[in-house]
Amino acid sequence: MPSSSESSPPSLGSGPPAEPQRPPSLGRGDPPGERPARGLWVLCQGSQRVLDDPARIAPLLSRAAAMGVSDLFVQVYRGGSAWYDASLADASPYRANFDASGRDTFRELITRAHTAGFRVHAWVNVLSLSLNRDAKLLRDLGPSVVHRDRRGRSVLDYPDFDLPEPDRLVYRMGTRGIYLDPAAPGVADRLAATFAELVSRYPELDGLHLDYIRHPMVLPIAPGSRFGVGLDFGYGDATRARFRQETGLSGPYAGAAPQSSTTAGAASDELALPGIVNANAWDAWRRDQVTELVRRIGDGLEAAHPEPRLLLSAAVISYADRAYLSLAQDWRRWLEEDLIDFAVPMVYTKDARLFRYQVQGFGAGAHAARLWAGQGTWLFSANPERALAQLDVVANAGLAGDALFSYDSIADSPALFQALAGTADAAGLGDTATPWAEPASQIHTKAVTPAASAPPAEPATSVERATSAALRPSGAAAEVAEPTELAEPMELGTHGTRRTHGTRRTHGTRRTHGTRRTHGTPPSRRTRRTRRTRA
Repeated sequence: MPSSSESSPPSLGSGPPAEPQRPPSLGRGDPPGERPARGLWVLCQGSQRVLDDPARIAPLLSRAAAMGVSDLFVQVYRGGSAWYDASLADASPYRANFDASGRDTFRELITRAHTAGFRVHAWVNVLSLSLNRDAKLLRDLGPSVVHRDRRGRSVLDYPDFDLPEPDRLVYRMGTRGIYLDPAAPGVADRLAATFAELVSRYPELDGLHLDYIRHPMVLPIAPGSRFGVGLDFGYGDATRARFRQETGLSGPYAGAAPQSSTTAGAASDELALPGIVNANAWDAWRRDQVTELVRRIGDGLEAAHPEPRLLLSAAVISYADRAYLSLAQDWRRWLEEDLIDFAVPMVYTKDARLFRYQVQGFGAGAHAARLWAGQGTWLFSANPERALAQLDVVANAGLAGDALFSYDSIADSPALFQALAGTADAAGLGDTATPWAEPASQIHTKAVTPAASAPPAEPATSVERATSAALRPSGAAAEVAEPTELAEPMELGTHGTRRTHGTRRTHGTRRTHGTRRTHGTPPSRRTRRTRRTRA
């Protein structure tokens, strides 16, 4: 495969240079800003496919500016494939796009976004290979790195990537796909190296944004392994052997011999069920493996890109206790130990009261200054006012910012885009001064037809929920929300007085290139290595 220098075009024609001078204020280490941030998730596969064609960058930046966006989360790694110059991941999508245009679209997007005053984060699906049985990582490491469930079945053996009968009568996968076990040999090393390569080849990046950094979700959700019911993951032979070796404990596996309460490490609060032993220790150890992967990725970023420091963030399950107990995702710990700079809980729901409860709870918590509320904007394409009502809740909650999912859904819905742009204009956030920007009323909202050479779209991923008919109607629509939430009516209610949209923010005008951006930048992790204790 060509090296980074070989595969990056020496010139972008009339556009900015391929290796821009990065604005000094962009990146990790800026003091917290007084102005909330606004993120926008940009899919690599979907209706817009920005990375397939450099001509699609300008509409993206125009729409983002009109909506008051400060940060772009651009998906570049999905299903084990790379939409960037890579050697450790399958770069077929990148090569196809580069061969078609002669340009590195992702690099050009970063350059032009910086010129316009945006930060750019590379969005990566960490532990999900989507439906890609032929992923390079699987070919290199073998099928043993894929999760096995409590009954010893590999996800690779699931029919159509969903649970087999008779389990399917009771359970279903929250999002179908192939999931990697972070405790399996070689997985953490490979992923950390993959993302270190990404940031080293694109040093102008502002951050890395982690998605699918958890165990698979099965509905209904079981609170860990200690009750012996439900279905959870991480039961591969090598993973179980590693748990025994590192802890000296047997695990809560079917057929395991019960141990007495005096056995080393046995927890007195565990149920004395046949075959269920050391369940709390097993659950904690599995959580630790996900946390250690986050730590390894962060260390790799710092080694590959020490200055300017990159922001490390994660899209996370908004139900924090559920994520902790059932999905091995302890994102509150990641914030406490400064393993990430900020988290984006994905509060995807039509239920106005539930949305308010969650967002206000985040605002009253210890990490409010490092949380951005992820909003399921796509849910409201037919009723944009409800999206604006949710954004008002976020604005009043005292969080660092919000994030809109997704660019595709907004670009496909003229009414939704106009509503969001109108809110930004009323608050002084819209930018019509940039030379490539079109007036909000003139921006084309028609979906872009995918290029013939582009790989087919797969079911939507964690933060990229879509309502396409290509998705399985019964469950794959919203990973972080209960899938049933998508069909529930939303009642706006009369809880408090709704604030006028025009007073939502007081950012003033968008900064010009090189001036300091203070939109919701989280506290620095410069002291991270000295503040945390290594596992």
